[in-house]
Amino acid sequence: MKFYGYKACGSCQKAQKWLGAQSIPFQEMAIRETPPTLEELEEALAQGYPLKKLFNTSGKDYREQKLSSQLETMNEQAALKLLLANGNLVKRPFAISKQGKVLIGFNEKVWEEALVL
Repeated sequence: MKFYGYKACGSCQKAQKWLGAQSIPFQEMAIRETPPTLEELEEALAQGYPLKKLFNTSGKDYREQKLSSQLETMNEQAALKLLLANGNLVKRPFAISKQGKVLIGFNEKVWEEALVL
């Protein structure tokens, strides 16, 4: 499993602790320095995540750039370009299971249904 997170993020810490308790190995990626790839972001969209769900809407960078009003009129490619250029804008944690299931944000029930057999 590929796990994009940020060390100071509470949700990321909870997700990592949960993964450890479930004995699910993961490769940790620093989301700020190494955001998800274009293919990974597109896969999240293909799996039904709305474009806005890919954004860290509570983050400082999102607020400073006033993206809440811009996203409504921005095309998908422009929005994805923003995410690729600034890992702080990506909702975290952002994880991809070995089976290719994308998980965004940490919701224990959702992660359990997706990852625990």
